[in-house]
Amino acid sequence: MDIHTAKNIQLADYLQSLGYHPVKQQGNSLWYNSPLRAEKEPSFKVNLDRNLWYDFGMGKGGNIIALAQELYQSNDIPYLLDRIAEQSPNVRPASFSFSQQPLQPSGTPHIEIVPLSSPALFAYLQERRINTELAKRECKELRSFREGKPYFAIAFPNASGGYEIRNQYFKGCTAPKDITHVRQQGEPKETCFVFEGFMDYLSFLTIRKQRSPEYPDLNVQDYLILNSTSNLSKALYPLGDYERIHCFLDNDDAGKKAVEIIQSEYGLRVRDSSHLYSGHKDLNDYLCGKRLVQSVDLTQPPKQPQTANNPNKQEQQPPKKKSRGFRM
Repeated sequence: MDIHTAKNIQLADYLQSLGYHPVKQQGNSLWYNSPLRAEKEPSFKVNLDRNLWYDFGMGKGGNIIALAQELYQSNDIPYLLDRIAEQSPNVRPASFSFSQQPLQPSGTPHIEIVPLSSPALFAYLQERRINTELAKRECKELRSFREGKPYFAIAFPNASGGYEIRNQYFKGCTAPKDITHVRQQGEPKETCFVFEGFMDYLSFLTIRKQRSPEYPDLNVQDYLILNSTSNLSKALYPLGDYERIHCFLDNDDAGKKAVEIIQSEYGLRVRDSSHLYSGHKDLNDYLCGKRLVQSVDLTQPPKQPQTANNPNKQEQQPPKKKSRGFRM
């Protein structure tokens, strides 16, 4: 593909092929939530007559080449033309309904599983603080077409040929539902790390990579992802092969119950590692710095502070600092 051919592609059609749909139309302009950053109010405009875009939040704009430069973070024109050419088979005339279109895999006439490459999905992963190179290694991309419209989702394979699927608007799976068991090559491992969902698994890999970029030790243990606590019974048998089982499940009732069941089966071989991200619902919330909101009992009177005038009270000591390290 040459530059002239690329510039003749309608931006609205190209954005739709990447999974971006306009939120509203004003005259000859389409408004999108920016594909280049996270936002809730649309500030990314495409002028249909001039076939140009402008992102008011970034103060940048231009033609399809300039958009590809931002999407793929490169100024290498041949490389950008290759990326646009790869996407061209999915470019179709855009149709607009101006409502969020969640992925609905059931009843879709056509589904493809391809390498993870959609900038829309990369932007979603970056919003969740996930290392995209790790995600490309562990996940695929599901593409489906319904009534001529493309839909995209991250696809995480399970042990039975099904996929856990996720995008910004949808969370689900394709049949059959099952666990995912990641076994390392070479000698059988003595340790297995257990996660509730694949976002927790990707979060763990990302954290390890951040903390020890040179030696993250990602392959010194196996991994088992439940893909739902409802799959716990399917995980108990393969976990019997391990001397050490570390559980990184959610800090909620379902996660704690699942750990108790695994402990009842394998006793002292099981370690509950959720204390490493206490105060957070799960590993991804820990990675994103999103803390649990603790409820306050409004029926209890507030505690009175101790004063220096009360000789019967010991001097209040400052609280000890909690370790924030992610140790395993």
